[in-house]
Amino acid sequence: MNLNHIIGNEKKGTLQSRQKTVERVITTISEKLDEQYSLSDMAHIAYLSPFHFNRIFHQITGLPPSQFLYALRLEQAKRLLLTTEMSVTDICFEVGYNSLGTFTSRFTELVGLSPRDYRRLGEKIRSFDWEKLFREGWKTRSDCPTKPFLSGTIYAPEGFEGLIFTGLFQQMIPQNFPVAGTLMVHSGSFVIDSLPDGEFHLLSAALPHSKDAIKYLLPDFSEILVGVSETTISITSKRNIKDLEIYLRPFEITDPPILLALPNLLVNSLTSLSS
Repeated sequence: MNLNHIIGNEKKGTLQSRQKTVERVITTISEKLDEQYSLSDMAHIAYLSPFHFNRIFHQITGLPPSQFLYALRLEQAKRLLLTTEMSVTDICFEVGYNSLGTFTSRFTELVGLSPRDYRRLGEKIRSFDWEKLFREGWKTRSDCPTKPFLSGTIYAPEGFEGLIFTGLFQQMIPQNFPVAGTLMVHSGSFVIDSLPDGEFHLLSAALPHSKDAIKYLLPDFSEILVGVSETTISITSKRNIKDLEIYLRPFEITDPPILLALPNLLVNSLTSLSS
């Protein structure tokens, strides 16, 4: 009997069990975002102690439960801002906030725009000439990118057509603006230059080509592809980073919700394209 094989199967089974537990909690709180959830409340749903649940949740998602919950609430707020005429105050309470000031501050901090500015962003997205973007691509990249820069290749499943956002973020969850990034209309090689010093995560999200432009801000999660570099990216002014590889895969329920950060990159790109 191969003991290593048995141990390997046990570890795989444990990981799968933890994955299902975290998925159950995320599904439950997603259905009632207007309710208040403490760490103990979420641990109770998972049938675990708060300490054990917090550790497992972070292991599976890369984020603590409270931060993941913030992301879920703001993702729902985004959808309500762009698809309804509800007031910002009503949306605030609908997604579980008791204070309009707290909601507005957190939305602005994590999304990069105030709720009202985000609603206006939807109008800009709808009016842009998307077919031109797909025909002509984004702005031409310089053959001599500004140092330091990083370069690599993004691999998408065969047949994918759409927009691919790639950005450097200070956390594993893409929130607020990326410190640097780029937009692609097909998979392949990329370059991001003029980088600041620091430790960053390189994250990508791909959205399929759609005739409804608002889906670039409110994508169907069943259609999103995501990818992340295998290691943290350490940027210094003394060297360039080359030959990075990102493989895009389907979005999973335990992946942090995509906040506005990558679509914010799109807005910056549109400005560059039209200038």
